[in-house]
Amino acid sequence: MGVNLSGLTDPRNIELSDLRGKTIAVDAFNTIYQFLSIIRQPDGTPLTDSKGRVASHLSGLLYRTANLIEAGIEPSFVFDGKPHALKSDTIAGRRERREKAEGEWKKAVEEGDIKKAFSKAQQTSKMTPDIIESSRQLLGYLGLPVIDAPMDGEAQGAYMCMNNDVDAAASQDFDSLLFGTPSLVRNVTITGRRKVPGKDLYRDVKVELIDSKEFLGSLGITREQLVDMCILMGTDFNPGLQGIGPKKGLNLIKKHGSMGSVLSHIGQEIENYQEIRDIFLNGDHSDEYDIRPQPMDAEGVKILLCDEYEFSEDRVSSAIARIENSRKAEIARKRQRSLDAWF
Repeated sequence: MGVNLSGLTDPRNIELSDLRGKTIAVDAFNTIYQFLSIIRQPDGTPLTDSKGRVASHLSGLLYRTANLIEAGIEPSFVFDGKPHALKSDTIAGRRERREKAEGEWKKAVEEGDIKKAFSKAQQTSKMTPDIIESSRQLLGYLGLPVIDAPMDGEAQGAYMCMNNDVDAAASQDFDSLLFGTPSLVRNVTITGRRKVPGKDLYRDVKVELIDSKEFLGSLGITREQLVDMCILMGTDFNPGLQGIGPKKGLNLIKKHGSMGSVLSHIGQEIENYQEIRDIFLNGDHSDEYDIRPQPMDAEGVKILLCDEYEFSEDRVSSAIARIENSRKAEIARKRQRSLDAWF
């Protein structure tokens, strides 16, 4: 989940078309979890094939990725590596919440409470080896770059953006800002009319762009101070201090300047503080990546989705055609732009 900075950010709403010609590093796990959460039957049952294998993630990766490429965007998907040892409590907590939600989902289905069932089912999504492997397989057939992060995919995506190898990092979590991405885009794969979790309401979800320099400037702090503020609040690597949220954490950091001064003022300590700080500011990353898209293996896509997971061949063929035609149109547009530069 990462830190929640929504109350402090003022993102700029943009259209997908505003990102035409851009490359983005997509937090793969974050995105796949979204698809597993929202692509479900009315009672919350995930999309599955006749063998009971979950296929929600494959549907999202195919059709939403087609939307991105149709908009002239080239995504690279960054997969998480081995989680840091300090993340173990967060992972265990997520597992407990997921197991509790699964029981509540089944009970709601038995009672015929479809709205509650769908809401609880969204909280049961889990990443399995089969889901990861089939996701990577589909992305490979689509010719999309797949990048392995040493640890957090957000950290790797931020590093790629800091290197100017991609134009932005794409994730729902704000942790990308702590990891140092210059530009963060949110909602790139879930735009449109979406149900508000737990409520009988719908809202239009827009693509959001957050410029890190502008964001930090509006708060009047540095990236290092942002990291310290979030450690006070609690991150995936520490529970934080009771009673400190975004606004109070910001005020403490701005008033006292440094974490040491804040902790001295409030008379508390944070275990492993420096190690947590280093995860965000000096964490592991890889230079072994290639963001150049490759030719699509259309037959491989059809075999995986239609033959193995029983997707509609007509719909899959339509998505493939959209991707191929969009790529050709984008190549033609770039060539024309290059020709225009001569005159």
